[in-house]
Amino acid sequence: MPSRNHLDKVGRKKKKKWTEEAMERALIEVKSGRCTVRQAAKEFGIPKSSLGDRVSGRVTPGSRSGPARLITSADEKLLVEFSLYMSKHGFPLTKQQVVSFASSIYKRQHRRVAFSKLGQTWWLNFRKRQEKNITIQPADNVVRGRTVCVRKEAVDQFFRLLSTVVDTHGLRDSPGQIYNCSETGYQLGRRKAVLSKPTSLGNKPAPSSRDHISVLACFNAAGEDIPPFVIYSKAYPGGVCYKTQGPPNALYGWSESGYVNSELFKKWFLKHFLLHAPKERPLLLIFDGHKSPVSLEVVESARKEGVILLCLPPHCSHILQPLDTSLFVVLKQRFASLTGDGGATDSHFTVSKKEFSGVLNRTYQIAKEEEGVRIVKEGFRKCGIFPLNHYALNEVHLMPSHSIDPTADDSLLKSEQGMHSVAELAAPGPAS
Repeated sequence: MPSRNHLDKVGRKKKKKWTEEAMERALIEVKSGRCTVRQAAKEFGIPKSSLGDRVSGRVTPGSRSGPARLITSADEKLLVEFSLYMSKHGFPLTKQQVVSFASSIYKRQHRRVAFSKLGQTWWLNFRKRQEKNITIQPADNVVRGRTVCVRKEAVDQFFRLLSTVVDTHGLRDSPGQIYNCSETGYQLGRRKAVLSKPTSLGNKPAPSSRDHISVLACFNAAGEDIPPFVIYSKAYPGGVCYKTQGPPNALYGWSESGYVNSELFKKWFLKHFLLHAPKERPLLLIFDGHKSPVSLEVVESARKEGVILLCLPPHCSHILQPLDTSLFVVLKQRFASLTGDGGATDSHFTVSKKEFSGVLNRTYQIAKEEEGVRIVKEGFRKCGIFPLNHYALNEVHLMPSHSIDPTADDSLLKSEQGMHSVAELAAPGPAS
């Protein structure tokens, strides 16, 4: 946190004591020849140097004093609009995310400048300039707070938001335009053998050969799919067999952990989802955006392409993600039977990294069958997503929040109540 002295210095920085109206009147007097610069400055109570700059043309009338802003006023306005859009759709931004998005806007305008990110001074000045448009709230008051179980308030808020979006865009009877994407993981390698103590003595543990692979699946409420996105850990498997043997039209990527991150989600959305999604608009895409925060480019493209992004509350995947509650269970069971792991319940399978996509292809065929379509539809119904039904959830999974973990995020950027509705937000995002 910045010191109180630093905040005071920022607040006291070069406040001008004259008005633009006084400056305009002084300019008229000087240009008409009735006064000199010195006389006009004294008469109207403005600095002689500031008036001289405007008379000579070095400073244009109406321009702000002080150093130039790192991002333009127009881009800052769009950054605020973007932040309000994110908050309205379940993605209230933290301070770090706002600074990161602002830094990405700056980098796009100054590609040849060595630059890391905007600093604390920019953030404090940004808050001061936009205090009428945004407010900072502690994490306790919003759904980003970490809790040990599902908060009923968070679920109620999500369904109110979902109902508003569905009714605003006429999607209540359009199952083919309501999508859910979710990630499920597979741990590969040797299964642990349980040995008695005498037997285990003298045996060296084998080097770890485990790899983690994630599959990002996406289905709509009609049971139609977007081809899966397979994410390997650390690197792709050797050769090209993983592509030729994998599910048709699947996308492949890798990350250090084997989980989806912000860059991979951007790759999937821009180059895969938009390519395979139906042409009808708008589309509603529901997902857990707290695990891998969406990037500025994704939101810009989504708004341009007529795709509404809707974020689930945290810690609610097991009751609100249609794929988590339905298809993924069946896929894991089918995968385990094909690899000879029987009833594997820990997502740990004895299959190599190279063989994975081939087994996944055979597993994924169930999604194309009538039974698979029925399972996906049942998942949407069970979660209350389609048909929209808040009361479809089992109340056993919900409880009121009593306290919030003190380690929750410091602050959130959230729109003022009633300031903007979802439909009022303009289509384009921040421009480069």
